[in-house]
Amino acid sequence: MKALRREEIIMQEKKDALLPKWYAIYTHPRAEKQVFQRLLEQGIEAYLPLQKTLRQWSDRKKMVEVPLFTSYVFVRINRRSYDDVLRTNGVVKYVMFEGKAATIPNEQIDNLKIIVNSNENIETDWKRLEKGERVRVTAGSLRGLTGELITDGKRKKVLVRIDRIDQNLVVEVHGALLEAIGRRQ
Repeated sequence: MKALRREEIIMQEKKDALLPKWYAIYTHPRAEKQVFQRLLEQGIEAYLPLQKTLRQWSDRKKMVEVPLFTSYVFVRINRRSYDDVLRTNGVVKYVMFEGKAATIPNEQIDNLKIIVNSNENIETDWKRLEKGERVRVTAGSLRGLTGELITDGKRKKVLVRIDRIDQNLVVEVHGALLEAIGRRQ
């Protein structure tokens, strides 16, 4: 009976290895865009969250897109593509957690895409913040975003954590656009 159970576990692990999952990879400094492009050229699903920012040079100002998280690119792969990602020029390593490449939950990537596509002012922070009430944005450009409610005086902000890379995104949202969905587990 134990041998049968062990065999079932091994079969399930093999099936899970074929399912694509999101991972964070660490790149050489300032190589995020090149790595992202190389991954796409290999047919690997990749995501590089970019943020528009105004840069000043001595002779001009210009809006440029810069990575939201320096030296990070996200890839959605199965185990077969694992080594292909590592062999990509500019990739340093996978972000590891407990000795394994850390998977990023789909919900966190979805939230990240909602925030980046919203054109809202985004703050990034790596500090651990207190856990708060879980909320969902019900309308506007951030509709569907879920996160934790934090307050800064009278201003209401939604905190979205990208756990495995210890990054937080904070976006200001009008309180009338929020609905409570419970406490963080």
